[in-house]
Amino acid sequence: QVQLVESGGGLVQTGGSLSLSCAASGRSFSTLTMGWFRQAPGKEREFAAAISRDGLTTYYAGSVKGRFTISRDNAKNMVNLQMDSLKPEDTGVYYCAAAVAVTSQYLPKSAVGYGYWGQGTQVTVSS
Repeated sequence: QVQLVESGGGLVQTGGSLSLSCAASGRSFSTLTMGWFRQAPGKEREFAAAISRDGLTTYYAGSVKGRFTISRDNAKNMVNLQMDSLKPEDTGVYYCAAAVAVTSQYLPKSAVGYGYWGQGTQVTVSS
């Protein structure tokens, strides 16, 4: 079992920055692919970013590419999402997700690929 706890959400103006963190426990962190998803009010949960278990490969949704950066620290069991140049459409609940990775190339972009989820943290970008 993997436990995930997000932190770092909040309110920011358009063009501002926020950094989200996710602390993982319960399983060797280096065996997990980590992802960030978000869900806006009235919308489906959508993929934002993912990072391979070794941290060497990342993948971003087109809507956040160039503005968001995902990173991980396997020594601290943490994954981070640095969000810059935020827009009102980035508003939503952000969820940290983990998947047991058989290989370092396992990098799912769909929610069904992840078996563990955090409780979410609210990000609000005001216009």
